[in-house]
Amino acid sequence: MGLESTGRAHWEGDLTDGSGTATLDTGAAGPMEVTWKARSEAHEGLTSPEELIAAAHAACFSMAFSARLGKAGGSNIVLDTEATATFVPGEGITGILLTVRGAADGVGEEDFVTMAEDAKENCPVSKALAGNVPITLDAALA
Repeated sequence: MGLESTGRAHWEGDLTDGSGTATLDTGAAGPMEVTWKARSEAHEGLTSPEELIAAAHAACFSMAFSARLGKAGGSNIVLDTEATATFVPGEGITGILLTVRGAADGVGEEDFVTMAEDAKENCPVSKALAGNVPITLDAALA
């Protein structure tokens, strides 16, 4: 049986004037405040569903990429990954950009980029978004 992960939200009011919170059942983060303005105009210290998806995607990609680097014989692996999700009101998430800079002893630039591309295509979050959201990658050795 797989491990289940649960996130929760509580919302009060209508879309534009209301507000809510997002929490993780693990207690690892939250409660995190969310509003329409934080989602569509400016975060101003609050989060958005897209930011939460971006954080999950960055973590998932990094784990998948580190697995590939390790299997290829890389050592002293260090990855700094940023995922940026773009949200357009009325359209939804229009794209995610994964940017990774890293190092792995024994892995050259070409192999690094090839393995990053494979991780982008195959990490579970990328697979969940596949066919719905364009995902682009900028990968390079640091």
